Amino acid sequence: QVQLVESGGGLAQPGGSLRLSCAASGFSISAYRMGWARRAPGKGLEWVSGIEIDDNNTYYSDSVKGRFTISRDNAKNTLYLQMNALKFEDTAKYYCVRDYWGEIASDTYWGQGTQVTVFS
Repeated sequence: QVQLVESGGGLAQPGGSLRLSCAASGFSISAYRMGWARRAPGKGLEWVSGIEIDDNNTYYSDSVKGRFTISRDNAKNTLYLQMNALKFEDTAKYYCVRDYWGEIASDTYWGQGTQVTVFS
């Protein structure tokens, strides 16, 4: 069955770094646009980043641009999000998503999420 499993979340200090991973099974990520979204407590879902099937094409929300980097390893069927210069405002549950760019599409599929908490 199709599955997306996020990992790598946890606690980080302001200015610190975390690397999130998304292990996919049941399909090949090389054939799909992939991305990340997040939801902070009491707030709505926010699109964070996306990567085209051609991994030279990457996109970021204004709030994370210059600090986060999305990448894929098609051989390992895994998506990544490198998070640097973390801020308190980055605290949220982060979701790996297939074919999501701010609205639900026919091929959209979500993982279970991993919690990121920025705390001093």
